[in-house]
Amino acid sequence: MKIMARKNQKAPWEEEEEIIWVSKTEMKNDMEDLQKLGEELVGLKPSVLAKFPLSDDLREAINDAQRFKNEAKRRQLQFIGKLMRNEDPEPIQLALDKIRNKHSQATAALHKLETLRDRMIEEGDAVIEEVMVKYPDADRQRFRQLARQAKKEKASNKPPKAFREIFQILKDLYLNEDL
Repeated sequence: MKIMARKNQKAPWEEEEEIIWVSKTEMKNDMEDLQKLGEELVGLKPSVLAKFPLSDDLREAINDAQRFKNEAKRRQLQFIGKLMRNEDPEPIQLALDKIRNKHSQATAALHKLETLRDRMIEEGDAVIEEVMVKYPDADRQRFRQLARQAKKEKASNKPPKAFREIFQILKDLYLNEDL
């Protein structure tokens, strides 16, 4: 029996290694995404940035980029993109998403307060009672007075002073509720 040499073939019992081919364009797009993530990090305040899971080199590069202007900043952003290749972007992206979500939640809460204020002015005592149930420390008489005053201001086309004051009181109650 003659044994023939195999060229670049594996025996059936040998495991095949899976080779994942990534195109050059896909690699460039991934690098651009990392650079954009780095740009977003540069735009954050240092106090917020301190909460992110970053390496010391990356943190220092971001701090430098915040000081630079124009061309130096552009080059520094490219350097940050290069450093980001060595980082795991998922925890950074999660922290960034969490910050964005917190902002959108706060905005949504303020919109709810605006709606509550509008209902309070239009519907009166029924909505004031809802507010009193939700915020027992609120001043019922003050809300009634401001609601009447806001209606008068709206009818006579005066500046909405009471309208704004109702919102400020509701906002203060909402913020103090979380404490």
